[in-house]
Amino acid sequence: MPGLVLFGRRWAIGSDDFVLPGAFELFVRVVWWIGILVLYTVHKGQFDCAGGGLLHSYLLVLLVLLAAIICALSAIVCISMRGTISNPGPRKSLPKLLYTRLLLYLPEFIWAVVGAVWVSDSSVHCEKTVMSVIFGTVVASWIIIVFTIIGVIIVFDPLGGKKTIYLTDGVSRNLESSQSGQLLYNVKSTATRVWEKRIRLLCCCIVQDDDHRVAFTSIAELFRTYFSDTDLVPSDIAAGLTLLHQEQDKMESCPKEPEEVLCHSPSSPVTDDLDIEVENAAHYMHFAAAAYGWPYYIYTNPFTALCKLNADCCRNRPTASDITGSDRHNFHFGSILQITGLQYRDFIHISFHNKIYEIPFFVALDHKKEAIVVAVRGTLSFEDILTDLSADCEDLTLEDVLENGFVHKGITQAANYIYRKLINDGILNQAFTIAPEYKLVIVGHSLGGGTASILAIMLRNSFPTLKCYAFSPPGGLLSKSLADYTKHFIVSVIVGKDLVARLSMPNMEDLKRRIVRIVANCNRPKYQILLRGCWYEVFGGDPDNFPTELDGRNQDDLTQPLLAEESLMVHRSPSYSALEDDSHLNSPPQYPHLYLPGKIIHIVEESSSKRLCSSDIKYTASWSKETVFSSILISPKMVTDHMPDVVLKALNSLAQEHSACISC
Repeated sequence: MPGLVLFGRRWAIGSDDFVLPGAFELFVRVVWWIGILVLYTVHKGQFDCAGGGLLHSYLLVLLVLLAAIICALSAIVCISMRGTISNPGPRKSLPKLLYTRLLLYLPEFIWAVVGAVWVSDSSVHCEKTVMSVIFGTVVASWIIIVFTIIGVIIVFDPLGGKKTIYLTDGVSRNLESSQSGQLLYNVKSTATRVWEKRIRLLCCCIVQDDDHRVAFTSIAELFRTYFSDTDLVPSDIAAGLTLLHQEQDKMESCPKEPEEVLCHSPSSPVTDDLDIEVENAAHYMHFAAAAYGWPYYIYTNPFTALCKLNADCCRNRPTASDITGSDRHNFHFGSILQITGLQYRDFIHISFHNKIYEIPFFVALDHKKEAIVVAVRGTLSFEDILTDLSADCEDLTLEDVLENGFVHKGITQAANYIYRKLINDGILNQAFTIAPEYKLVIVGHSLGGGTASILAIMLRNSFPTLKCYAFSPPGGLLSKSLADYTKHFIVSVIVGKDLVARLSMPNMEDLKRRIVRIVANCNRPKYQILLRGCWYEVFGGDPDNFPTELDGRNQDDLTQPLLAEESLMVHRSPSYSALEDDSHLNSPPQYPHLYLPGKIIHIVEESSSKRLCSSDIKYTASWSKETVFSSILISPKMVTDHMPDVVLKALNSLAQEHSACISC
């Protein structure tokens, strides 16, 4: 729903967000009031100790104050339970109740100070039980006050005090005055500065240079554009995600149409080609995972990793010329040796240097597959996150591609950095001098997969036989022409409902539109949606059939936005038009559709063992189209399916199953 308006400004909280926290505080306050009442009743007439008069007055006033707070909280919870997310009308009296509750903090604060003074007074000699209870009361009062202040800081919206005006196309044509344009410009500039300050605060621990400042501004503009056209609070988004997950699970449980099921005979060439690529991918995934260094190795071997690294890393310690960047105690290189199973002499170059647009990689000789492997690391630092979020589009023109291609700007700059190192520093020449008959293979996971893909495009003309394996690459990477061009030499591997493989600005806009639509049209209160959603995510069960305003409407009506939906969409951002069929041809979208690179292997968890004590998981792999990943799927596994250990486990399982079939 629209953010709550208090003290003349908008806050990042809705009027229906006080049910659960209010109920929790109400429970604490009732227990607290009962405890104080019992204490007062039991010790009534026994306040003749030193300081007892003040204690008697303190308890009486505290009982009255707690009773008033309990009444205010009860009213707030009851009012906040009314209506729906998009219908705040029944909750219109909530601001007055909140003002009343905030006023009660003043006497509570004063009484907390009085209690603290009384407890700390050395001249007070009352019963020990009474002293302990009063001490607990004072501590509880201060805890609630501190948490309230923290909560206010969290829900504070820096832009809430501005009269934020977002103009639709129709309105902007009627506002031609310079004053209107200046007002809109000031609002946008303020929003960008706010996001930039937030990003700088998150990245305060890294050294910032000109590249960082440019990236901060670009990312801030991206966030400002994306969040500027909706009036949703964080809890609305959480409710929308849980509704989408349940709706998605209901659709998946429905039987598919026959034409949607694609099957290959066990002996078909397509299946044989798939099995070969899965086997190769399982082999090269070890290199992509090894690029993460010791964090990945310790994560996957928590009990033995440190012992092995301490025992092995001092052997064959490389010289300074072999490694660039920091590798304290040689842990990174030792982890790479352990994961790949290679010897030190097999490594041509290792770089742990990490800045924005400059990510670590290594070049090694793979004698098993007779390949020179360039492995690029995925996201592991704040600098890598900034590279990921620099999602503007940039041109990449190739002679072999008729149309100009668009690529992810940040990842392209990272690929340019590695390209310069490989070519200008003679790293690949050195490798092919040692093994001239070997082929070139480029691999990477996540950010490394996207960088490896664009690097492969850059090196394709010089090395026509090169191969690239991109594991869980970002979805918004290449334009359609470039994606089609890479099908000859790039293989992307995606597991399950991987979020990153579906991340692109058009997909994010589509997710936002779906959240707004399902939230605006649900007829249940938000607290019911969230409670049911938490139960469903933790314990499973059947998806809830939430009634919506869409029930009973004609199919033709579903194409028209409902009033509730329109109230939550303030205006449409530039990238929103990319999703519309009737978008203006004269104003191309800021974020065009970008796709996954190459041919795509989609690995899906087929089934789990029905035995309670067994955790065996079976996977199936199939060739997939890039259009399958044009929508973000909500699932508890949307993040875990992206993790390198999960990808490696799935590929190893498929490779072992294929080997077992061949041996049989």
